Amino acid sequence: MNMTKLLLLPLFLHVALTLFVGIDSLRARIKSVKSGTTKLHEIATNSNAWPARVKKYGDNFDNQFQTPMLWYGACALIVALRLEDLVFVILSWIFILSRVAHSYVHTTHNDVPSRMRMFLLGFFTLVVMWAWLALRLFLIG
Repeated sequence: MNMTKLLLLPLFLHVALTLFVGIDSLRARIKSVKSGTTKLHEIATNSNAWPARVKKYGDNFDNQFQTPMLWYGACALIVALRLEDLVFVILSWIFILSRVAHSYVHTTHNDVPSRMRMFLLGFFTLVVMWAWLALRLFLIG
């Protein structure tokens, strides 16, 4: 498998993760409304009215559109500029693994210190990825 595919495969996994979390969020919301736990008029203008169990799925879904966008942007530039290398591949895999772990913690026991560690691993992976991109683009070639 070539470097481009090795770099992009984690992005496809993230799309799958995002869709999975989105479906889980939708299921949890439907179940909450059908059971009578949540009234539609309560959540119509206040998303905080969802029960905590349901809200964490929605929050996790929202998380998939925050720092991962910096990852998508970096990967798009890397491929467009033909700068794929093993460093970017490894960083990309570390990032997706941190996102999967973050989602798992967030949607299960939701231990905040564990979730923060997974977030920080992904965040600092992005910092390194963007720094390596800048070095490759402006200094190393």
